[in-house]
Amino acid sequence: MSWSPKSADAVAALFERRVAPVHDLAEQAGAVADACHGMALRFHRGGKLVVFGNGGPSTDAQHVAVEFVHPVIVGKRALPAISLTADVATLTGVANRVGLAEVFAHQIRFLAEPADIALGISADGGCENVRRGLETARDLGLLTIALTGGDGGAIAATPGLDHVLVARSADPLVVKEVHVTTYHILWELVHVFFEHPGVLAPEVAS
Repeated sequence: MSWSPKSADAVAALFERRVAPVHDLAEQAGAVADACHGMALRFHRGGKLVVFGNGGPSTDAQHVAVEFVHPVIVGKRALPAISLTADVATLTGVANRVGLAEVFAHQIRFLAEPADIALGISADGGCENVRRGLETARDLGLLTIALTGGDGGAIAATPGLDHVLVARSADPLVVKEVHVTTYHILWELVHVFFEHPGVLAPEVAS
């Protein structure tokens, strides 16, 4: 198969499609920092991170959880986190008995505490079970963070969520790529707060 300049143009166009959403994420720097600050406070108070999503975002949920529990960077503080997508028996049992829309909300009611953090991930912002999970977390007093895409969907419009971060792209692949970048930034900045406890004073003392 021969290579042509058109192939390079196609690749360049694919990269260009990713530029605007990443720039938009950078413009949300204040919102991202606020979310990280809230997460650091909850971790310091003894809370844990509870993460959930469907399909690809279900594996993102597991990715996020392991990043916090077993940091890839040696020497970084391990922090408590669980994914609500890892236990197939629980997922299928709840889905069979009360329906797929309740699989995350049900687990949050029985596994989460008010001091915890709920992170719901949905590429289009339209996942009913993610929305219900975040609503349940909100009602129980957890810190709520939503990662969505496109125009944010129903999740972004949900009243009372603490932080909503939107990857503004109509391409679900690009949205998921921006989500990976976003939760890596969340992880990194949470650790920055812990490494500079004065930033959180008087909440955090070294």
